[in-house]
Amino acid sequence: MQESGGDPRPRLRLLGLKWALCLLFLMAACAAPRSRPSIPPGGETGIASWYGPKFHGRRTASGEVFDMHQLSAAHRTLPLGSWVQVTNLDNGRSIPVRINDRGPFVDGRIIDLSYASARVLDMVEDGLAPVHIILLRTPPSRLVASPRAYTLQVGSFADERNARALKARVDAVTAGGYISTVTAEGQTFYRVRVGSYSSREAAMQAATRVASHGLTVVLMESD
Repeated sequence: MQESGGDPRPRLRLLGLKWALCLLFLMAACAAPRSRPSIPPGGETGIASWYGPKFHGRRTASGEVFDMHQLSAAHRTLPLGSWVQVTNLDNGRSIPVRINDRGPFVDGRIIDLSYASARVLDMVEDGLAPVHIILLRTPPSRLVASPRAYTLQVGSFADERNARALKARVDAVTAGGYISTVTAEGQTFYRVRVGSYSSREAAMQAATRVASHGLTVVLMESD
């Protein structure tokens, strides 16, 4: 007795063709370039960099010690103590960080992230990334406003000879360099600084000029 249903091979070939088409569709979807996240209105867009071991343990512009394993960042103009949301436009990762330092003084960059912040945003290996910054909150205003003065710090050393060597290098490119000392936990540090400025804008312009000579510059409030 002959079985009913006919030859199953055409149906198997059709099923195999369907699976092949599905597989090609999935491969194409995976290979398609990932679209960038949409940029919300407001804020600031530009290139972010990061800094870490070279500055770990040094004083920041806010006066606190830089810890590259904390979520912090340097910005040129935002008030120290502000919190911002930073979004990596290459991968959509986002993180809140606190502004506790000044910089970066390199054209085309808008924020310098700590090593820990850069790791969360997955930009350590590349070094640079396009980002969007949104201000979340600023620190409480002081009850009594007082005039502020600013200075540029280009180095801090436990060995005075190193400080004097750096000052000689500073003197070769700009006027107003000097060495100040500070004692912390029984250790004396020799800080190489440049100038005294009555406004942040003037200090930033000077910082850009000094940094153009290959010096590392941190904008700080004068003691």
